Amino acid sequence: MRILVGGGAGFIGSHFAEAALRAWPRGRVTVLDNLSFAGVLANLDGMKRDPRFRFVRGDICDRTLVDKLMQETDLLVNFAAETHVDRSLLSAGKFLRTSVQGTFALVDSARMAGRAEKLVLMSTDEVYGPVLRGAADERYPLNPTSPYSAAKAAGDMVALSYARSFGLPVVIPRACNIYGPRQFPEKAIPVFATNAIMDTPLPVYGDGRQEREWLFVGDAVRALVTLCRRGTRGRIYNIGSGVWRQNMAVARRILRRLGKPSSLIRHVADRPGHDRRYAIRDRGIRSLGWRPRVRFERGLDLTVDWYRAHPEWWRPLRARSRGYLRAQYGERLKGR
Repeated sequence: MRILVGGGAGFIGSHFAEAALRAWPRGRVTVLDNLSFAGVLANLDGMKRDPRFRFVRGDICDRTLVDKLMQETDLLVNFAAETHVDRSLLSAGKFLRTSVQGTFALVDSARMAGRAEKLVLMSTDEVYGPVLRGAADERYPLNPTSPYSAAKAAGDMVALSYARSFGLPVVIPRACNIYGPRQFPEKAIPVFATNAIMDTPLPVYGDGRQEREWLFVGDAVRALVTLCRRGTRGRIYNIGSGVWRQNMAVARRILRRLGKPSSLIRHVADRPGHDRRYAIRDRGIRSLGWRPRVRFERGLDLTVDWYRAHPEWWRPLRARSRGYLRAQYGERLKGR
C-alpha cells in the first residue's frame, strides 16, 4: 500500500502518518506538506529514519506535483487545509484556495491517474453550523458560519460531486474538535496550556459557555485507519466522542492540572459569529467497530503534561505566532 498524506506535517496529519506506518507494516508513506504556519517539520522526527517514509515539500494546489504523486498512490488521506476559524476571519482567501482549489486538484488528479483505491478527505463538524439541540447526522443540512467552515463545506461538495459523477472512491470524515500533543499553539487547548505554563492570562471568549465535543487525537486516527480499510466509497462519516465540555470548564481543568490559579482566566470580547454548540451523531463509524477509548479528562491531562514537558517544541512556534496572538488577543485583553 502506497499512502499519500496531504498536510502530514500538521497536527492530525503527522499522528495519522505514524499510525499508517504501524497499520500497514509493508506500506510506504509519503507526506506532502508546504510547511505553512501550522506545518512543523519536527512533527515528522519520529518517522524520518523509517525507510518506508518520505517527505515531499509542496502544495496540494500544485497540479504538476500532485499529478506525479498520484501516479504512485494507492491511498490518499488529506489533511491539508487552513484550519483555524480565527485566522479565517482575518484572511479568508487562503482558506478558499486550499480547501476548494486544493481539493479539486487532488480529486481531479486522482480521476486522471485512475489508480487510487480510496481518497479519504478530512472535514469537520463545523460544516453543520451551530446545533443548539440534539445532534447532526450525516444528512443534516449544511450551515457553515465562518470562512473556514464554508471553505470546508465547498471542498466536501467538490469531492462528493466527483464520487457521484465519476465513481471516484471518496470518503469524507467529519470530526468533532480533536485535541492532543503537537496541536499548533494557536488553538484553544494549546493556548490555555502554554499561557498557563508561562503564567500569562488565558483569554476566554465571551462567557466561556460555548460547548464543544472533544476527541483525543489517538482515537481520531484510529477512526481514520478504520475508514481507510472499511469505509464505504462515496459516503460521509461523522466522528464524535459523545463528550461535550464548555470552554470555561476546559480552561479550569487545565489550570488545576498545572497547579495555577483560576485568576489567570480573562473573559475577552467574543469573536464574530462564534457558534454556541456543535454536536454530531456518528453511528456510521461506530457500525464499523470503532469506539473512542480515551476519556476526555485523561486525554486532556496527557495533552497538558506533553506541553509542560516539551517547551522546546512550542516556544519557537509561539514566537512565530507572536504577531497573530497579539492581534487576536492583545486588544481584547486590554479592553476586557
